[in-house]
Amino acid sequence: MDPREAAPDCWEQEDDVEATVVGPLESALTDLNVNARDFVPNINAAEFVPTFAVKKPTENHDHDDIQALNDSDLMRGTKDEIDGEIETIAKMEESETEATVENGVSETTTEEAWDQKLAEPNEAEPGGGPEPDGGPEEVEVTAVTPEMVEEEEEVPKPKVAPCQPDAPKKEHVNVVFIGHVDAGKSTIGGQIMYLTGMVEKRTLEKYEREAKEKNRETWYLSWALDTNQEERDKGKTVEVGRAYFETEKKHFTILDAPGHKSFVPNMIGGASQADLAVLVISARKGEFETGFEKGGQTREHAMLAKTAGVKHLIVLVNKMDDPTVNWSLERYEECKEKLVPFLKKVGFNPKKDIYFMPCSGLTGANLKEPVDTCPWYTGLPFIPHLDSLPSLRRSNDGPVRLAIVDKYKDMGTVILGKLESGVICKAQQLVMMPNRHTVEVLSLLSDDVETDEAVPGENLKLRLKGIEEEEILPGFILCNPDNLCHSGKTFDAQIVIIEHKSIICPGYNAVLHIHTCIEEIQITALICLVDKKTGEKSKTRPRFVKQDQVCIARLRAAGTICLETFKDFPQFGRFTLRDEGKTIAIGKVLKLVAERD
Repeated sequence: MDPREAAPDCWEQEDDVEATVVGPLESALTDLNVNARDFVPNINAAEFVPTFAVKKPTENHDHDDIQALNDSDLMRGTKDEIDGEIETIAKMEESETEATVENGVSETTTEEAWDQKLAEPNEAEPGGGPEPDGGPEEVEVTAVTPEMVEEEEEVPKPKVAPCQPDAPKKEHVNVVFIGHVDAGKSTIGGQIMYLTGMVEKRTLEKYEREAKEKNRETWYLSWALDTNQEERDKGKTVEVGRAYFETEKKHFTILDAPGHKSFVPNMIGGASQADLAVLVISARKGEFETGFEKGGQTREHAMLAKTAGVKHLIVLVNKMDDPTVNWSLERYEECKEKLVPFLKKVGFNPKKDIYFMPCSGLTGANLKEPVDTCPWYTGLPFIPHLDSLPSLRRSNDGPVRLAIVDKYKDMGTVILGKLESGVICKAQQLVMMPNRHTVEVLSLLSDDVETDEAVPGENLKLRLKGIEEEEILPGFILCNPDNLCHSGKTFDAQIVIIEHKSIICPGYNAVLHIHTCIEEIQITALICLVDKKTGEKSKTRPRFVKQDQVCIARLRAAGTICLETFKDFPQFGRFTLRDEGKTIAIGKVLKLVAERD
């Protein structure tokens, strides 16, 4: 192949059309010289200094050039005309060569290029001005346009590939945003995604325009997480929003829980997947008080997060930029003083487990960078603080346990859930409990990045083979075939009655929330009362239990559920009982009772 072959080909395809209609081929040649982008590569041009002195190689190439042009039917002129063209090109290259030498291209480079000429340059020059190193790659792209299209399509795949090993290397941490309705959970989530580069500025500007049209200017950040049209119209989160962002050390998944009391069951599902909770409270006058009073979601969410197994709590005092607050230390301390005793009562250790922080979700103040308007706060901003938290202890050696949060059809059956223990690989055989279906993992996505292996703590999307979408329900668990989780209907549990006006007797019905499973249960028997301070058990069976009492009771579910004892597997052994839209009790599974035939 001649060094000049591909470049003239492209031009003369266009020029040929004009030549037949408009004018002679010489005018096309002048165009060719004017638009000679292909002769930018000075190194290739310099090759022709020795070539011009020794004519034989050039003549051979010229004949090759003529042959190629005739074969491809790109030139319909005579061979004499073609020779004329080649001479013109050669002269032009010679002049370029001189120019490059003057501009400081060393002769050694020229000689080296000449040595390589027989092997490489034949393909290098047609590439249309490749750099010395990148020559051969770009050549193929320009010379053959159909291949170029294919190559461009394939380029994104290799780019994603390096990220795949990168994602599992960083520790995965699931953060749930909880708090009263309108505290600013979704806005803070959207702002964090913007600050970490997960949402483009253009997308946010589009949301801002749409929000302005609806006279809801301050809602636009929350739309990054509230993707449902109903959620956007009402400004209320309904389902747990999901997003992720990365810091230098960790990979975080945001779980944006709904604050409205009607959607507490969804919030429990989100909290059950979390390693860390962020309790968002509004510092605005009146709003904090509403959320913290009896019936407000600040109290209930904090308690449910503790029940769901969240050990560390960050309290974000939001809306500090509000005119009624104006970054006031007094208001910040007032909120803190009211919250600490309650959180201590729920079970959090104020010194180790709780961290308070002022911020503004709408402006992004103190989320990534510290602010001048708040000189009294000397700690780290929110995102750096998350990054500095100690690593979570997770064991990869345990049995596979993945509680299913959601499922849908997409070229097969797809399930979503958080891997609590064990390691899942592609093509692995697993068992779906409690219906004991054997399934195979076809593909594995961790936060929308395809991977071959997943470790505990990751939020996964699995495409399964061997089961239909209709046969799966949220609350089912994927397990190893040789180490299945327990399932059943009857179990004994220790229960703390948190809020209930009247007494609770055997025969009482409530809704059980255990990991991602929601099932109706009945208290069939009260076994004994437990003393809160000493832990002693009463010797006689109680006839009833009331608020603030602790008891051991036997519960029976309406259907078969997957569960473990709290001692063996805490994530699947703690639960919440709800009735009439209120959380009435929290508890832990002590013993599984075998079914009688």
